[in-house]
Amino acid sequence: MELAIELPLRNGDRLPGLLDEIYDSASPLYRHYLTVPQFAAAFGPAAADYETLVRFASASGLRVHGLAANRLVLDVDGTVAAVERAFHVKIGIYRHPSEARTFFAPDREPALALGVPVLHISGLDDYALPSSHFVRGPEPAASASAPPTGSGPGGNFIGSDVRAAYYGGTALTGTGQSLGLFEYAGYNIDDVSAYFTAVGQTSTVPVVGVSVNGASLGCRLPCDDAEQVLDMEEALSMAPGLKQLVVYVGRNDVSILNQMASDDTSKQLSCSWGWSPDEVEINPILEEFAAQGQSFLVATGDYGYQLAKGGVWPADEQMSTAVGGTDLTTTGPGGAWEAETGWYYSGGGPSPDHIPLPAYQAPFVNQRNMGSRKVRNVPDIAGDAKTDNFSCYDGKCYTGNGGTSYAAPLWAGYVALANQLASALNRPPVGYLNPALYELGGSSTHSDVFHDEISGYNGRYFAVRGFDLVTGFGSPHGDALLKALARGL
Repeated sequence: MELAIELPLRNGDRLPGLLDEIYDSASPLYRHYLTVPQFAAAFGPAAADYETLVRFASASGLRVHGLAANRLVLDVDGTVAAVERAFHVKIGIYRHPSEARTFFAPDREPALALGVPVLHISGLDDYALPSSHFVRGPEPAASASAPPTGSGPGGNFIGSDVRAAYYGGTALTGTGQSLGLFEYAGYNIDDVSAYFTAVGQTSTVPVVGVSVNGASLGCRLPCDDAEQVLDMEEALSMAPGLKQLVVYVGRNDVSILNQMASDDTSKQLSCSWGWSPDEVEINPILEEFAAQGQSFLVATGDYGYQLAKGGVWPADEQMSTAVGGTDLTTTGPGGAWEAETGWYYSGGGPSPDHIPLPAYQAPFVNQRNMGSRKVRNVPDIAGDAKTDNFSCYDGKCYTGNGGTSYAAPLWAGYVALANQLASALNRPPVGYLNPALYELGGSSTHSDVFHDEISGYNGRYFAVRGFDLVTGFGSPHGDALLKALARGL
């Protein structure tokens, strides 16, 4: 069994106030981010507490996988018997009530003879499995639209088409930037090479695989690497000059996210997966992302307004930037943006996980968009997701792919362009996007920085002028949004 034992933040009650100042353009602390050592010193668990946890795990027969720089999470593994002894539980195998499989789970809440407060232990059950936000094949007539206008076979879009539509320039390529991808399985790098060969392009960006707790980075057939590879293809196409693409592969979301935060090598992070809500566990890590100037973009899923069915979490976490889907039309292969509507299957609506309405979103809820005045609404922004995309995976190349899995990494690539520009201006990274996005969305120039989709429907909510629960504020509007993000507000 592989577990992530998480300790609570120290001075955690002070962190939200600091983040408010870091993201307030009128504050002297605006975009003054912390390093990992600074975060650990101010908010990480005490070194003595972390050392006590390490000794406890080792004495309990659990193998320690390494020490986190932020001292927030300790990753361990061990036999079922060792886990049962360490946490005073009995692990049982049960028949799943709604899926054709069994699952394992403890018979009671774990207890530790530790003397140090523990926030949570992740990995003690596999009742809920993660799901990717990738769609294959044609869609029902409900989402039919104009013929695709991309450069790929059958008019399907390739990544460079989307870059041309949303950026349209050549000067910014993500040079000097590192982009991180969250993945639950490994990949076959030959599939990435096959994609760029098929579209007549070359990618020279180094791909760095990070195995979290020994997870396999490879994916030999019949392993399915569709999600992992399309994330890579989209990110590399939007930001073809990246310093590196870092692919984090693990089996536990807490472990993967904490590795991303502890490494702090990538200021733009993308996740196209959904899993069972665990706000208590991941919110401290996402707050660390924000404190360190890391942007975290998450796909909202592909079941329209049925967010719970689509596995929207963690897109509806307050510290995530939720990315929905659109149906894009360009002027032709490799051409400019021409039109865009909300995608019928774009995950959007009030949080089914009852995440409270953030203060930044409250002014944008109205009768037209039918947003909730009590809980967080998603998405915040959107990008092309209709099933008219060309991708290579599983040893072959395919047309007819889509899903918000495409929108999240393309936005992460776009943020890499903004951070390249910020660096050239001697300014810090854009960091947690939501404060800036909502301030820009409420400005008189919002139509200059967003393609505001005003048509489209996801089964319950309509795309309307301004903020809505299908596309958020919309898709990126070329150079204007890049400059606004890079320069600060």
